[in-house]
Amino acid sequence: MLVIRPAVEKDVDKIFELILGLADYEQLTDKVTGNTELLRSHLFGDRPVAEAIVAELGDSTIGFALFFPTYSTFLTQPGLHLEDVFVLPEYRRQGVGKALMTAVAKIARDRGCGRLEWSVLDWNQNAIDFYQRFGATVLPDWKTCRMSAEQLAQIATASEID
Repeated sequence: MLVIRPAVEKDVDKIFELILGLADYEQLTDKVTGNTELLRSHLFGDRPVAEAIVAELGDSTIGFALFFPTYSTFLTQPGLHLEDVFVLPEYRRQGVGKALMTAVAKIARDRGCGRLEWSVLDWNQNAIDFYQRFGATVLPDWKTCRMSAEQLAQIATASEID
């Protein structure tokens, strides 16, 4: 029987394995620079910055979702950002992804969030189709912007930005 539950500290190693599986699926393995200790600290340390839920089938952890709080100035309401949702390939199309998304949506609703947002790679049509079937709107006019830690350090120490 499929069980969706909040992650606990003993799940960190398995969640990190799933993160590596996600990176492999997205052809981004070379971008993974983190490790289990950082993940443990960020999920269960003195100042947690993210939360996770896991999907279990029997004794196996087969998927996860990781999310964190956001805030919308336009809505003047809190929100959640879903950083990743991943199900092992052999368990896809069995309702596991839907169960994870539903669980995150319920968490957002129960916390009074005005929205749940996430990103999807433009080439990942399977994921886009899944999200749209789930009722999500893929925003065509928005692009994700990102600054690396190195760029943040440069800006934080610069006396003037051009």
